[in-house]
Amino acid sequence: MDLASGKTSSESAHAFQPKHPALSWGVKIRRKLKSVAPFLGRFRPLVGQCCHQCTPESLGLKLLRNTPPLGFQNLTCVNERHTRYRGWLVRRVCCVLFVWGREVQPSPAGDRLHRVHNSERVRQALMMACSPDEAKATELVMPVVRHHLGRLVALIETFISPTLVRLVSLVLLKFLSLMFCSVQVNLNQMAALHRATQLKAPLVYVCVRQSAIDHALICLTLFCHNLRVPYTLYPSKVRQTWLRTILQRLGVILLPENMGSELEAEMDSLYSPVMTSFIGELLQEGAGLSMGISMDKGDGGQWMARVRQAITDGQVPDVSIVPVGISYDCLPQHFIHPQAGMMSALWFVVSLLKGDHRGSVRIHFTQAFSLKEMCESGKCRVDGGRPLQDLLLSAILYDRMDSIFGQKDVSWLLPPAVMPEMPPAERQQTIALTLHLMYSSTSNMAVMSTSLVSCLLLHKHCKGVRVSVLCRDICWLLEEVLFRNTDVGFGGSLVGLVHHALALLRPHLLLAAAPPTREPVIAPRPDWNSLVTLSQHCNLLTHVFIHEAVGACAISAMLSEVVGCGGGGDMEFDVVLGQEELMEKCLQLTHLLSAGYIPPCQTAHSFALDVVDSMVRCGVLVMEEVQRDTPVCDFMKRQGVLSWATSDNPDQSSDSDCEETDMRSFKLSQPSQCPELLFFLCSLLSVQLRALCWAFESLHYLPLPITETDCVSQLHAHLKNRATLDKVHHESSSIDLVRMALHTFIDLGVLTEDRQREAVYLDISPLFSQGGNKEKLLQFFSQFMYN
Repeated sequence: MDLASGKTSSESAHAFQPKHPALSWGVKIRRKLKSVAPFLGRFRPLVGQCCHQCTPESLGLKLLRNTPPLGFQNLTCVNERHTRYRGWLVRRVCCVLFVWGREVQPSPAGDRLHRVHNSERVRQALMMACSPDEAKATELVMPVVRHHLGRLVALIETFISPTLVRLVSLVLLKFLSLMFCSVQVNLNQMAALHRATQLKAPLVYVCVRQSAIDHALICLTLFCHNLRVPYTLYPSKVRQTWLRTILQRLGVILLPENMGSELEAEMDSLYSPVMTSFIGELLQEGAGLSMGISMDKGDGGQWMARVRQAITDGQVPDVSIVPVGISYDCLPQHFIHPQAGMMSALWFVVSLLKGDHRGSVRIHFTQAFSLKEMCESGKCRVDGGRPLQDLLLSAILYDRMDSIFGQKDVSWLLPPAVMPEMPPAERQQTIALTLHLMYSSTSNMAVMSTSLVSCLLLHKHCKGVRVSVLCRDICWLLEEVLFRNTDVGFGGSLVGLVHHALALLRPHLLLAAAPPTREPVIAPRPDWNSLVTLSQHCNLLTHVFIHEAVGACAISAMLSEVVGCGGGGDMEFDVVLGQEELMEKCLQLTHLLSAGYIPPCQTAHSFALDVVDSMVRCGVLVMEEVQRDTPVCDFMKRQGVLSWATSDNPDQSSDSDCEETDMRSFKLSQPSQCPELLFFLCSLLSVQLRALCWAFESLHYLPLPITETDCVSQLHAHLKNRATLDKVHHESSSIDLVRMALHTFIDLGVLTEDRQREAVYLDISPLFSQGGNKEKLLQFFSQFMYN
């Protein structure tokens, strides 16, 4: 049976076959794979449930039920069965009939401008922005209000036109059918969304920003299933007046015309209070919202703060949050930057008409949860977090581990310059919520076929692999992904899966024929664009295997300390690893991870404990047997071991009251040889760790002090030159990794910030101007990599 829809393997495999095969060598691969048995899906995990720790009451509603699966639906496949009519004419206009039969709730602007102006928050902001005479005039005359609100008035008057929504949805269905071979949604999750609408709370959809069509996919899915189309927060600059007019009538809230970025808009004294009141009015009307959060910059948290403010002000009793995970087989690169040139757009249209490289999309709507419950539960918190330099500097410079047992401060997700009027407690709560939504959206994304193939080629077979071996490893990796309760965005036979993935990745791969059987051998192209693209496909699998990746890097660091080197073929594997030392290494590396890997309702220490357990579970570590005079299981003869604390009340006692705790020891499961799984897991995080090392080594080439923007661009150039000269590891020189490294250096205190009026200038800290401290920090980063 097919993993996705319960169809037979041959039926599902046919969906992956392009009309015109993109590979001239596709026949060779299919011939080789004919003898391979088709993959039979025996298990599909239930994904999309809300956090049991932060929102137990929402989980108890069982909106997302563990019932027999309803299957999946391809949004772009519309036929006469989706209409009430039948016949040959209906088959030709079925898409038009389907779209015009959908329900769209109109959302006129009405007197929204007056209501926003009359809010206490906006009135106070206008009083501060106006002169005393103008302040009196604003009480009576709306033209004066319009003068001071300026171009914000057009944003407030954004509304949803049902006719235009239907027309654009019709165009989108045709356009997406050319752009993707399928756009799949889980019907069980759509049924859960219909149940969530019965709670009478506005729905807010949150996704991680990947491309400019993310929100279009969300709105189109809701439209096709008769759910209310939300207002979309799209923080990009759109210059064309006609395009702005159309988007605003589709409910798209854009940036003001005279502002180029979210940060620039937030610096305006009127923008923040007006938008806060505007969002509150929309939620009070019962409208939904669709917003995105940036993983590397943290942009988007301010909108969640405004949603929370609507509950605090009493405009709505509660709001239901729906994290959305969108997975692409092949990310639409031309739609990442809306300001792409006309030639790029035309070239993209031509490629669509040719039908080249048509991937698929999987959209996961997770279970809606109560925002009020999450905020009041107190489980999702980041207050008390300490700066990264407080957590790691003592370990880096003085080898002291007393400070690593703490939480990392992530205040950069909502800096004080954004919404400065917000109280510190609410700011910390909003940061925790934003961090949790980043984690929830990412962890509920489906793993696509291109991710599996890219991960194996980049981290296990970087020098090339035979197709038969690649297929064997795909089956292994697929089972490991499903075992970790992560869904996949494909189904069908192994032949169709491999051919589909290789067809999409063909521009980034090399093909050769291995004698004497002439079996195809696949290898990644050794150029910057190919390796960075493959690495982007691997990002999701790094999230899936994050426990095992952190554990493997910690083990590698401990083994390097044993032999006193940075790894290599002479490393000794037959050693005993203590749990305490392993935990310390895991905590050090955990603090270096980017945002989104760990939910804020879990402490770093708890995450490190899970890391150790996962390494035992996956078979890399085995517990070391300790010889005892008395067997561990013979509790009757172990007198005095379980001596409890002074409390006589059994309800107040816990496992932590036990005075003696046996610290465990571990050994590698394959001490006689280099464990293959261990180094595969190490390689998953080596891309980020190598970027940290390269960026730190390149800091002394920069003309410091330097603005943050120039620092990113120049570091990016240095890393690309480094990869070109070494002819390896181009994947560690992407712009996203440069931003991540720069963020880490600022948090760690390597770079100091000088905030001036025109920009933020960075300079290296005097502490790391010394050669000895430079070597210690570089050694700290590199210890987790196995070379």
